[in-house]
Amino acid sequence: MALTDIVKAYDVRGLVDGQLTAEVVRALGAAFADEVGGDAPIVIGHDMRPSSPELATAAADGARRRGADVVLIGLCSTDGTYFASGSLDAPAMMFTASHNPAAYNGIKFSRAGARGVSLDTGLAAIRDGAQRYLDGGLTEAERYGELVERDILAGYSAHLRGLVDLGGIRPLRVVVDAANGMGGMTVPAVLGTAAGLPALPIEIVPMYFELDGTFPNHEANPLDPKNLVDLQAAVVEHGADIGLAFDGDADRCFVIDERGEPVSPSAIAAIVAEREIGRVRAAGETDVVVLHNLITSRVVPEVIRASGATPVRTRVGHSLIKDRMAETGAVFGGEHSAHYYFRDFWGADNGMLAAMHVLATLGAGDEPMSRLGARYSPYFASGEINSTVADVPAAYTRVVEAFAGRGDFDELDGLTVTAPGGDWWFSVRPSNTEPLLRLNAEGETEAAMVAIRDEVLALIRA
Repeated sequence: MALTDIVKAYDVRGLVDGQLTAEVVRALGAAFADEVGGDAPIVIGHDMRPSSPELATAAADGARRRGADVVLIGLCSTDGTYFASGSLDAPAMMFTASHNPAAYNGIKFSRAGARGVSLDTGLAAIRDGAQRYLDGGLTEAERYGELVERDILAGYSAHLRGLVDLGGIRPLRVVVDAANGMGGMTVPAVLGTAAGLPALPIEIVPMYFELDGTFPNHEANPLDPKNLVDLQAAVVEHGADIGLAFDGDADRCFVIDERGEPVSPSAIAAIVAEREIGRVRAAGETDVVVLHNLITSRVVPEVIRASGATPVRTRVGHSLIKDRMAETGAVFGGEHSAHYYFRDFWGADNGMLAAMHVLATLGAGDEPMSRLGARYSPYFASGEINSTVADVPAAYTRVVEAFAGRGDFDELDGLTVTAPGGDWWFSVRPSNTEPLLRLNAEGETEAAMVAIRDEVLALIRA
């Protein structure tokens, strides 16, 4: 098979058995060992999908055939592999398809220190090397690598507890929807006592904590509103202070307020940015940088500046943002998709850590989550709207021509147009893999947002 079908811009995704087989994964494991080289072992972890243990074992075999030692860490969240990669200073492979349906699986790669791997920074070489092994046979090294198993959950949990102190907050009732994903293992360990840590003033009301990669209750994709419905109802039913929804590999976290209403990831990014900026400035740091991607709300850079730091706007994409975190020394980075990146977590994203910052902020005062979220949500956003179009360049050109002279143009990642007075802005980005255009719009009033959203959508879909 052609690996170009499953190797994407930042990771590997494919259908189990049809595309992602043990043979394919063995070749990818071998090629990854070739790419990272060196003396450090390769860390391999996996989520709760039925296919994940077998695929992780096949990858370990491929890496060991090329002479690499392997540390198997078993069931873990994606940020669990980042913890292992960072703390052991070792490259890592994580078997997960994140929020994709049960028929899929995939691989996220990291270099030592949890550094990202994209097509431009090694993934293309891994793909091509694996293709050669599939086509011509896997050449084995003289030495078959050693294999050890390690449980990292206790260390991961203690590390996060050391970054955010929740011991002194007011008592909070928190409903957590793990969607039968890895949050069902990490939440009891980090926020509870399952990893042997002291109890916190947090009452967890669990939803779908049973690890089940067939996702019997709903898809593990909290970006889709239909997957938040159960959590929204439960927060109100239990009189909870807040609700948290994790995706399948638990590296993203979405927040629901006490009324059952979603809090935008941009508001969460602003809340966490303010906390992280305040922390490092109190420690004497003066040149503070925070990243945000170009489709987060305008409130994010505004809060960053007001807190005494420099906002740096980035393109969309987790490996790219990890690279920018390293380049700029940014203390924090936030994306519209609820990926949150921390310098104190090797520049990698960690939804649990973001959730802990929100709990710390909420628990430090008396105001409800709805009021806290509203303070960081002054604008009206469309959310991301995808349009399938027959001719992407033609549709893109229609938008460019229609708005020529009507606003400030920026083509950092697709097209962003901002009204001269700042009443609205919108972003149109072509998909890397599908015939799609993605629209995000925001306005100072709901009417301004709706008007610009509808005008651009009409151009895209003409």
